[in-house]
Amino acid sequence: MSLKSKHNVEPMFSMASMTDIIFLLLVFFMLTSSFITPSGLPVNLPTSKSSTVEMQKVSVTITKELDYYVNDKKVSKGRLEGELRSKLVGNEGVVVLHIDSSVPTEHLVFVADLATSLEAKVSIATKPK
Repeated sequence: MSLKSKHNVEPMFSMASMTDIIFLLLVFFMLTSSFITPSGLPVNLPTSKSSTVEMQKVSVTITKELDYYVNDKKVSKGRLEGELRSKLVGNEGVVVLHIDSSVPTEHLVFVADLATSLEAKVSIATKPK
């Protein structure tokens, strides 16, 4: 005599609900993460009509007191080239300049010249109008 159950249990596992949960987590983390790492130094940036978002590899900040910072670390003007060289090793070579609007242009040109001599792309950070 054979005893059979009226309810058959399928041994297959459905991954549909698991993929929905993973997708929702992915969307959550994409929306809550910050793609731009802002400079932590208070600088009055100049304004511009158009701006593009550049992934920040190395940040150079010049304050209105003419203090130089590389990635929020204060450096002297003489040590700036060595600091940039060490930060650009192995990176894609993008330098984002955060320069106060009251700083004379010669300081901007000095830093941009150092970065281009190290074969890095130079981008100037601005705030939108």
